[in-house]
Amino acid sequence: MLYINGEWIDSKNGTFQVTNPATGEILSEVADGTREDTKRAIVAAEEAFHSWSSLTAFQRSDYLYRVYNLMIEKKEHLAEMMTKEQGKPLKAARNEVQYAADFVQWYAEEAKRVYGEVLPAPRGDQRFIVLRQPVGVVGAITPWNYPISMLTRKIAPAIAAGCTIVLKPAEQTPLCAIETMKLFHEAGIPNGVVNLVPTNNPAEVGDELLTNETIKKITFTGSTEVGKMIAEKAARQVKRVSMELGGHAPFIVFPDADPVHAAKGASLVKFLNTGQACISPNRIFVHKSMVEPFTKTLVERVNKMKAGNGLEEGVSIGPLVDRAALDKVNNQVNDAREKGADVVAGGSRLNDDHLKNGYFYAPTVLTNVSPEMKIYREETFGPVAPIIPFETEEEVIAMANDTNYGLASYVYTNNLKTASHMFEKLRFGIVGINDINPTAAAAPFGGMKESGLGREGGREGILEYLDTKLGGFSI
Repeated sequence: MLYINGEWIDSKNGTFQVTNPATGEILSEVADGTREDTKRAIVAAEEAFHSWSSLTAFQRSDYLYRVYNLMIEKKEHLAEMMTKEQGKPLKAARNEVQYAADFVQWYAEEAKRVYGEVLPAPRGDQRFIVLRQPVGVVGAITPWNYPISMLTRKIAPAIAAGCTIVLKPAEQTPLCAIETMKLFHEAGIPNGVVNLVPTNNPAEVGDELLTNETIKKITFTGSTEVGKMIAEKAARQVKRVSMELGGHAPFIVFPDADPVHAAKGASLVKFLNTGQACISPNRIFVHKSMVEPFTKTLVERVNKMKAGNGLEEGVSIGPLVDRAALDKVNNQVNDAREKGADVVAGGSRLNDDHLKNGYFYAPTVLTNVSPEMKIYREETFGPVAPIIPFETEEEVIAMANDTNYGLASYVYTNNLKTASHMFEKLRFGIVGINDINPTAAAAPFGGMKESGLGREGGREGILEYLDTKLGGFSI
């Protein structure tokens, strides 16, 4: 179903099927939104903007708190839907629902923290006043890998700021978006404030969001390739754009760190969501004196990981999202193998009887990885950990920064000087120092270089949806 102007409606274009990537079973059929549906949603959002933006911040905050309470109440239902549709283990899905709810709660408070300013003026008869006002109707495009938290990370700050929104979810995970939108409806959010247009033709719906003059801002999470195209099209109307794009995160282990502790951390963050996370480490740089104990521990942990349907007990590795993702991972591993890398764990598709209908790839560890390999340069988005030795701090800084990406990075060291130096020198928007989870609703999330524009989360997140207006008063 489409959710437009507070109503659940069908699309004239019919429906498309949604499948479980772990089993191949058809979960449901979803309305296949069109350009015309998107136009209707934009009209509804524009009409709702005038009244919604006129509400007090306290009133908008109250609505968001209602949504937050419903998300907590329905956490198990949302988590089970996510596991069926996206594939991640149920425990990870529960964690994501909580993370998604955290954004709603945080921006329920930040709605009341949008401050203006009175500035000193050079003339005695002059006063400067700064207001921050909502930009207008927002077009949002969200990914499949975190199909609920990426919704609330955009919707919550947008409507907290006083904007209205039209959202296109990933075609792989529209059911999670529908179930989340039901909570906004149940919370009594006024008609037209939030609108949902699932589609199996993302180019058509996305193009309408980009070219429709009513849309004043685009927020996008996805690949760098698509992000560049969006930025180009949005620039033609000077639309405001914020985007969180691809990553190629380095994970650096210095000789003063505990290699066993570092390997445990690497295994947790590398194989989170089966490696399908933009902050997932893609290049693991280990000091040459630590390579052997680090690799030994990592391989031991990887070999204990259980792949399967995320609803089953003990599963830590779910499926990749589709055949294309599986082929990409397999291609990178084969390329590395052909160019001299050693596969010390995994290295192939998993097609046992209970896995053959899903897109499973064995959690994999590669050693002797070198710069000419695809995996050294390209984002993997899969369960492959390439280990690369280094000797000096200067060398590893150069190798880590040798990428067009700049989202997340990780450093393991017990030396305060090294930690401080790496925090300053790494050209990444996020640096985890002995920390594999440097994210929270209260913290700004985003990248440098080709990993994105703007920030989500924190007090910075709501500013992406506000215009700054200066008033000059002569008195």
